[in-house]
Amino acid sequence: MIRVGHGYDVHKLGENRRLILGGVTIPYERGLIGHSDADVLVHAIMDSLLGAAALGDIGKLFPDTEEKWRGADSIVMLHRVCAILAEKGWRVSNIDSTVICQSPKLMPYIEFMRNNIAESCGISADCVSVKATTEEHLGFTGAGEGIAAHAVSLIENNS
Repeated sequence: MIRVGHGYDVHKLGENRRLILGGVTIPYERGLIGHSDADVLVHAIMDSLLGAAALGDIGKLFPDTEEKWRGADSIVMLHRVCAILAEKGWRVSNIDSTVICQSPKLMPYIEFMRNNIAESCGISADCVSVKATTEEHLGFTGAGEGIAAHAVSLIENNS
């Protein structure tokens, strides 16, 4: 049996935060604001995986009301999501994702992101796609107010 899931996340950019996308710290004058490390890409991926397995979303697993998730590393959280999927008999087959931001340019970091995500999910980097696009200065991402991400994942039942 196979299932498909979609995830979407958005975080506002702010001062005095590191910009972390796909588990990679990217040099930039602002970072994403959130309870955890605010890795919008990994959050969208986790939601796509959880959605495919009909297990809710990251807010259910990692509520922002719990202090233990403050500043948490989203790559570690992704590893936990994949472990939960495995406990339920699912394995990740592939992930396709898109980061939407005006700047910074992400091309130099894409392969590092793919490798981090793949390692956390226990799959080959060949099964992980990370793309980046701008919105041509339109909307909140185009205005540089925040960054968004979409992800689609395919999971397979191991049973």
